[in-house]
Amino acid sequence: MAARKTTISIPAPVAKDDALAVWLKAEESMLARACESANLIEDIRALEQEFDAISAGIAEPWTDVLAR
Repeated sequence: MAARKTTISIPAPVAKDDALAVWLKAEESMLARACESANLIEDIRALEQEFDAISAGIAEPWTDVLAR
């Protein structure tokens, strides 16, 4: 049986958007794995708790602004 080869063209902006979406998804997955790994280390968890305690009393700049 003979095979026929078909070629299609994808517009450059669409191909670029697709490639970017794939790359961002891969980066997101790597970041999630890195965070999960870091959370397994007791020293890092303790450091994160210290940072959370420090920032608990600090108001966000946009919540202290008076309405005009």
